[in-house]
Amino acid sequence: MKKSLLRLATGLLLALPAASLFAADVANIEVPAEITERTLENGLKVVVWPDADIPNVALYTWYRAGGRNEYPGITGLAHYFEHMMFNGTKNLEPGEFDRIMEASGGANNAYTSQDVTVYQDWFPNSALETIMQLESDRMANLDFDPEVVESERGVVYSERRTSVDNNNLRALLEELQAAAFIAHPYQSPVIGWASDIENWKMQDLKDFYRTYYAPNNATMFVVGDVDPQRIFDLAETYFAEIPAQPAPEPITTVEPQQQGERRITLKRPAQSPLLQMAWHIPAAGHADRPALALLETILTDGDSSRLVRSLVEEQQLAISFGSYQYDGFDPGLAIFYATLPGDGDVAALEAAIDAELQRVIDDGVSQAELERARNVKLANFYRSIATISGKAQALGSFDTFHGDWRALFSAPDAYAAVTVADLQRVAREYFQKDNRTVGVLMPVDVK
Repeated sequence: MKKSLLRLATGLLLALPAASLFAADVANIEVPAEITERTLENGLKVVVWPDADIPNVALYTWYRAGGRNEYPGITGLAHYFEHMMFNGTKNLEPGEFDRIMEASGGANNAYTSQDVTVYQDWFPNSALETIMQLESDRMANLDFDPEVVESERGVVYSERRTSVDNNNLRALLEELQAAAFIAHPYQSPVIGWASDIENWKMQDLKDFYRTYYAPNNATMFVVGDVDPQRIFDLAETYFAEIPAQPAPEPITTVEPQQQGERRITLKRPAQSPLLQMAWHIPAAGHADRPALALLETILTDGDSSRLVRSLVEEQQLAISFGSYQYDGFDPGLAIFYATLPGDGDVAALEAAIDAELQRVIDDGVSQAELERARNVKLANFYRSIATISGKAQALGSFDTFHGDWRALFSAPDAYAAVTVADLQRVAREYFQKDNRTVGVLMPVDVK
């Protein structure tokens, strides 16, 4: 069986010494010629990446519908539809989608973010036409049976109680996010505010479905043991007749520049204090994002990272420490989150974080730290596209947030171009107190 270009690159990666991982023969990846795309007349784009290593297929359908497309009164609808899309169409009863897929040897899942909702199907290539038919049916014919609508409303409300209301870390994160944004719809939780979940109207649901579950608002990524022409033929057969809809209204709200630190305190029954810090950072496609990602790796990725080593292992100010940076259409947040010991000193931990960040701002990072971070990112890059599922996810992410799936193959070059001066510059520009929101959860006794 012939090795794919990316599997060959992975082999090179493992064979090279650490200092040379970004040599030109590894970093400069050509766009695989076998990846093809076609856009139907109704606007549905289909991207196909053949990979015949195993006789399976990953089909990911990305709808540009997330929390940012909501407003007060209908927050949480995008996440709600992640549930509803499995609950019956005019042709299939609730549960039939899963039953038919599983009978064909397949499985599925879905997720909703602030920007997108993604439906993931995995199945043997023998089930290809069946799955394409299932996906077209729920894009065109979702049923709005009142009993099912109310039942699923209850499921989502219960999920909110479990995942947010009864979860200290997520409850604090929700309030941190709401405080960090004062104008942009990123301020609302993806799962929705409780009062909105209780009060969605049937017309709200139908309007959202008609607007956002249209073929011209979706892109389908098919990766695996497939013939591209057959995929395009099946797309014409099952999707071409679904009418396009008027494009959704663009999100024009721009979050004003933050002009001073914001702080919130949440008091809840808990065993340990929590500390979270959020800084505004640019959108996913911004030129500074590779440097910010590498800086995050240096600061928080693994036991040898600066903050984990200093705060958890040496000073023992925190039990755990982590971070993430949100990739979205619009400027988002870089978030640090820490769990302290039961008697932990939040002020001491915050001061220690500030001191470490100031070190980067004043003195920068070493070339060795940069090389380690790049090696980590490159290894993660190749690991992420070693499977058909990873390929489908990566194609979708780069096509959606960077404007073209081909940008996936320049990611190693983007990391290779970052210098230690770039890291110091982005630390100075973004990790300022005036640009951050601090959230603290303080334990209180249950009365």
